[in-house]
Amino acid sequence: MILRRQKFEYKQTALIEKILIEAPFRYEALFQNEGCFLYVSGLSSNFHAADQKVALSSNESVLLKCGTYFVDWLKTAESSRCEVLAIHLPTELLREIYRHEVPSFMLPKQQGDFIQKVVPEVTLSKFIDSLDFYFETPSLVTDELLELKIKELILILVQTKNAASVLELLSTLFAPRIVTLQEVVSTHLYSTVSVSQLANLCNMSLSSFKREFEKIFGDSPKNYIIQKRLGRAKELLLVSDDSIASIAYQVGFSDPAYFSRLFKKTYAQAPSVLRPR
Repeated sequence: MILRRQKFEYKQTALIEKILIEAPFRYEALFQNEGCFLYVSGLSSNFHAADQKVALSSNESVLLKCGTYFVDWLKTAESSRCEVLAIHLPTELLREIYRHEVPSFMLPKQQGDFIQKVVPEVTLSKFIDSLDFYFETPSLVTDELLELKIKELILILVQTKNAASVLELLSTLFAPRIVTLQEVVSTHLYSTVSVSQLANLCNMSLSSFKREFEKIFGDSPKNYIIQKRLGRAKELLLVSDDSIASIAYQVGFSDPAYFSRLFKKTYAQAPSVLRPR
């Protein structure tokens, strides 16, 4: 759950946010006409895009192009809280900031990944630290200052070890990304992503997603996904020393008890029966 949310607005739109989160928590983000830079500290994160899954350790960051995302935070023995710094990159803002100097990444491009992991750099860390001062003294924040901070972030990103990949992502930040339903299903078949969330990743309504899914796979999404996950779990139970609960999570079941009931109903035996002697 979200415990605290601080934000700076640019012309009535949230531009920079600092969010304190209590894990376990799944957050859905829809960036229709903007990219976003995210820095997470305190816990690891799992990002889900239409055809990508990216794991992020504490004190790492990502650039996201426009699209739909799910982010998972899981509590650990050491901590259950994390802090997220989000810097939004709306199309219109970038055009306004660079109205007198159009950089190469603002020129039209095609495709490109949804998520680009950013390698940590000292200059980037210093920039992130500098924002704490403004969250402590928000009265100093103006639209002009926010414009400067966005330009500073982009300059830092394109001068780091990530320069080539960052420029590539920035150049495709707002370009349309066409992903098939099959690609979305294949990417998240063994993730704890629900059918409705798969529909969101496909930018489809739930009813349209179900109809298209049945045309392609000849089965309902729920039944197809459950059978695939159970089949994969059966394979892992025969070769892996991981616990049944761990295997259940690996194949997309968040509730081990529910997994065991489905497994027994499908294979007429409990998961423990298949463990090597």
